[in-house]
Amino acid sequence: MIARLWHGRTSATKADAYLDFLKRRAIPDYESVNGNRGAYVLRRFDGDEAHFLTLSFWDSEDAIERFAGPDIETATYYPEDDEFLLEFEPTVQHYELYSSKE
Repeated sequence: MIARLWHGRTSATKADAYLDFLKRRAIPDYESVNGNRGAYVLRRFDGDEAHFLTLSFWDSEDAIERFAGPDIETATYYPEDDEFLLEFEPTVQHYELYSSKE
C-alpha cells in the first residue's frame, strides 16, 4: 500500500470552512477512486494559520494515477482552494506503507 501526504495552509479564521470543504468535496473525491483505501484530514493551528495534511491510502501507483493524473508527484487542487489556501505547494509525498500485522 502507498500513503500519499499533502500539506496546505490557510488562515485560522478560514480553518473551519476549509475543513468543511475537505470533508464535503475533497475526501469523497479521493474515496470515490477505485484503489483508494481511505483518506484522513489532520489539522493543527499555529498562531493565525492552520496547517492541513491530507493522508490517503492507495493500493498502487496506478490507483493514485486514476486520482491525480499521470504525474502522481504533482499536488491535486480544486478551484475552491483559491478561496482558502495561502500558497499552493507543488508536490506531494508518497510512502510505502507496511503494517506490523503483516
